[in-house]
Amino acid sequence: MKVCTDKITGTLTGICLGIVLTAAALPAAAADIATLTAPCVECHGKDGASTDSKIPIIGGMSSFYIGASLAAYKDKSRPCVDVKYQSGPHKGETSNMCKAAKDISEEDATAIGDFFADKPFVRAKQDFDAGLAEKGKSYHAIHCKKCHEDGGSSPDDDAGILAGQWTPYLEEQFKDYKDGKREMPKKMKPKFDKLTDEDVKVLLNYYASFK
Repeated sequence: MKVCTDKITGTLTGICLGIVLTAAALPAAAADIATLTAPCVECHGKDGASTDSKIPIIGGMSSFYIGASLAAYKDKSRPCVDVKYQSGPHKGETSNMCKAAKDISEEDATAIGDFFADKPFVRAKQDFDAGLAEKGKSYHAIHCKKCHEDGGSSPDDDAGILAGQWTPYLEEQFKDYKDGKREMPKKMKPKFDKLTDEDVKVLLNYYASFK
């Protein structure tokens, strides 16, 4: 699910010309991605390291997951909660992901995904209950680790990153799944439907324990 090529032809002059043209294109490409991701940064923070507990940290997530999320917001198959811009020219204004994603092409979504996937996932600094976190660790190991590897910290499973994600954001996602507002993978549903409120609480504390 991760998505390049070059072909060497011609003389030394042709090779040199190609190098010059490529070098000349780099600043433009960098400028384009900066422009493309600027609205994302205004909400999700520099490099996708959100400081707002209702807005997810996206830096370090897989490009596929980010692209798929944008597609879901674009077709409104995923709930769009109003939040406020944290910085930039729209600071303090309210918007949501459906509005943000509506004009993003598939190509641009891939570019945005690649950009943030190359950034580190900066775990949220938040409180947690150590006793509940220990129970959550055991629950995750039994029921969740097959799809959410390494305690939910691996981007390679294309299932988002749970470990160190903001608890209020995760809590909202659990609720959306439970209420049927957000579609979940078929293999996830049988296990999720058995989750009690206490199970959710221990899992949230476990994910919050990652620092």
